[in-house]
Amino acid sequence: MAGKQTLNIVKLKNMKKKGVPITMLTAYDYPSAKLAEEADIDMILVGDSLGNVVLGYDSTIPVTLDDMVYHTRAVARGAEDTFIVADMPFMTYHGNIDESLRGVRRLMQEGHAHAVKMEGGAEIADTVKRIVQSGVPVLGHIGLTPQSVNQIGGYRIQGKDAQDAQRLMNDAKALEAAGAFAIVLELVTEEAAADISKELSIPTIGIGAGRYCDGQVLVYHDLLKYASPYRDKRFVKTYADVGSIIRDGIAQYVKEVKERSFPAEEHVFKAEYKAEISETTLYGGKKEKVGTTS
Repeated sequence: MAGKQTLNIVKLKNMKKKGVPITMLTAYDYPSAKLAEEADIDMILVGDSLGNVVLGYDSTIPVTLDDMVYHTRAVARGAEDTFIVADMPFMTYHGNIDESLRGVRRLMQEGHAHAVKMEGGAEIADTVKRIVQSGVPVLGHIGLTPQSVNQIGGYRIQGKDAQDAQRLMNDAKALEAAGAFAIVLELVTEEAAADISKELSIPTIGIGAGRYCDGQVLVYHDLLKYASPYRDKRFVKTYADVGSIIRDGIAQYVKEVKERSFPAEEHVFKAEYKAEISETTLYGGKKEKVGTTS
C-alpha cells in the first residue's frame, strides 16, 4: 500500500525480539501481490510452489530459474513496498558456487527480489554463507523440503522422534551460523518447531509447524481456496472460497450469453444518428434482424 514502510532483515529480527508475529504469504503475479500488499502482509514469498498452483506441475521440480525471474518481476511490480523473497529453484544452488551466484544475481537484478530462499540444512550451509557474504539476504527452509520430495519419500511430517528433531535443530543452527536471516519450518511437529524457535536468535516462519514459530506463511491458493479441485490440508485455514465464486461467476456469464440476456441495453453503445441496423446475424441457422439505433 502507498506509504507502507518496507520491512528489512533487521526489522524482522527485532520483531522476533519483541514477540511481534510475522505474516508471510506466497504470490506469483501482479494482482495477487497487489492485493497482499493492500492487506498489509509483512513479506511476500514468490515460491516455486507456483509449479503446483499456477503452472500445473505435480511438484516444484520442473520450475526453472526463468520461471522464477518472470514471476518475481511481476510480483515486484505489484508490491513495491513489501519485502519480497524469491525461491531458488531445483538444483540451482547445489553445484558450483559461481553458478549459484549467477542464479541469485538474476533473481535480484532481473526479478527485483529483496532476498532468496533455499531449501536444505547443514549440507547447504557453505553455499548460504557465500551468498550472504556477497550481500544477499538468505531465508532458509528445513523440515519438509518439496524439492527433495522424491528423496524423503513423499510429503511426510518431520521431527516426529527425538533423533529427527535433533537433526532439524542441527540444520537450523547451521543455517543461522551461515548467516540466514530467518528459517521456514515446513510440516514440522509443534514440539520440534517450538524448541528451534526458542533456541535461535533469528525468526522462524512456520507452515504446518504449529503455534510457536515467530511467524506463519501460507500459499495464496490455499488461503483463498483458489483451485479446482481443491485438496484440503490439515495445517491450512481457508479464509475465503474464491474458487467457487469464480466458477459460479463464469457459469453465470456462460448462461447469460447462451440465453442472450448479455449484453443487455446498458452494455451497448449507440450511434449519434437514428437508423435501422441493417446488419443481420445468424441465430439457429436463420437470419434475424438485430434492431434499430437512436
